[in-house]
Amino acid sequence: MDVAASSSEQRCRGWHFWLPLCLFLMSTPCFAQPETPISLADQRAKAVTQVVLGILSYARWPVEPAELHLCVVGPTEYTDDLLKGATQSTGRPVQVRRLLANNPAIVSDCNALYLGKLTDDERSTLFQRLNGQPVLSISERDDRCTVGTLFCLRVSDEQVSFEVNLDSVARSGVRIHPSVLQLSRRRAAQP
Repeated sequence: MDVAASSSEQRCRGWHFWLPLCLFLMSTPCFAQPETPISLADQRAKAVTQVVLGILSYARWPVEPAELHLCVVGPTEYTDDLLKGATQSTGRPVQVRRLLANNPAIVSDCNALYLGKLTDDERSTLFQRLNGQPVLSISERDDRCTVGTLFCLRVSDEQVSFEVNLDSVARSGVRIHPSVLQLSRRRAAQP
């Protein structure tokens, strides 16, 4: 039997259907979390962390430390991610801490150094104190890749590359896998 529904009944049924749907659709943006874009500085910091950990994983010390101690010396731009602590791909933890350039603990407590902005005198004094110690050094900003510094980072918007100071590597007491040396030559050749 066909029964005709009044227009008010039809509106009422429509209202019961559309109201929950509208409420659901209006509340959906509340559930979605907007993706926060990663800033260029954060991207660079993460890229620098990956390069530094890569370099450290291809280095061998005369006595391999169970936990690698990386000391950050001087003001830096790209160490925010690195200072959170890290683990190498081999599973070895990397303890990262900041020290002043004149801190005597650098000689005894650091397997590797990440160097920020230092004066020529600070740099010279630091490397005189480290003479004969097996310490790997990575410079964030050193256009000349001076004696004492093993690796010099080149940070750009597109990539993080590095140069190797072979004289400093030979004097450091830290062995660097030849593939890292080849990689630095290949990256340096790119435009």
